[in-house]
Amino acid sequence: MKNIVVLVSGGGTNLQALIDAEKSGIIKGGKITCVISSKEGAYALERAKNSGIPARVIPRKEYPDSVSYSKAVLAALNEEKADLVVLAGFMTILDECVTKEYAYKIINVHPALIPSFCGEGYYGLKVHEAALAYGVKVSGATIHFVNEKADAGAIILQGTVSVEKGDTPEVLQKRIMENVEWKLLPKAVSLFCQDKIEIADGKAYVRE
Repeated sequence: MKNIVVLVSGGGTNLQALIDAEKSGIIKGGKITCVISSKEGAYALERAKNSGIPARVIPRKEYPDSVSYSKAVLAALNEEKADLVVLAGFMTILDECVTKEYAYKIINVHPALIPSFCGEGYYGLKVHEAALAYGVKVSGATIHFVNEKADAGAIILQGTVSVEKGDTPEVLQKRIMENVEWKLLPKAVSLFCQDKIEIADGKAYVRE
């Protein structure tokens, strides 16, 4: 049984999707053993508490830079004996001291079809604003491994939704979360925990 540590910063809707998936048996071979928040008072911490999952807070504001903060996160991950780290609305980019030690063991969800509308500066509603401004006909979400560059790690799964006339960024965000993120993130976690993801030439392949 692999230890899953989930990193959060806000409301924790993706965390809730993972908790629900674990309870319903969708996630096989793994268990959420700890939730780590970058902010005190994040509602995600309530979600963890309500499900009996241990949580800890490592406030980003208490560290002078990304490197010192990342070292604190790394120490916590090692203490928790993390086998898989899931970034679920975690709003801090981790230094390579974490991404190298946990290479191909950190999963993130990005609310667009990478390589579109991704990289530094593309997060939250900004992603959907950019997609709508461009006039794309489909959008979606990408579940990928995390490396040293923002949104540049190997892609595990992608899913799409149609973009409708009159969509606002908020409407599109909700459609992508409900139809893609909340389904594919637990699926990717389960695949990892069952050792069904292979890496070849820097790309991820799913072994069904």
